[in-house]
Amino acid sequence: MKLVYFAWVRERIGLAEETVELPAEARTIADLVRWLKTRGEGYEAAFENEAIVRAAIDHTHVKPGAAIADAKEIAFFPPMTGG
Repeated sequence: MKLVYFAWVRERIGLAEETVELPAEARTIADLVRWLKTRGEGYEAAFENEAIVRAAIDHTHVKPGAAIADAKEIAFFPPMTGG
């Protein structure tokens, strides 16, 4: 699965994107975030406050409980402000 990171999420992880093989237990965005946090300090720092990091599955914004089974791409980004 392709994972894409934006803004300070990208900066903390040190990657703009990556392709990963997800573990079977990663069924939702929240599960995926918990798994990513085990992959190293950068991931842990990026997802330190899980409640503020936003996610999109195949370019559609989703909540943490969203299923990721058929996703081709998941993007993570900090909250955005408009102007």
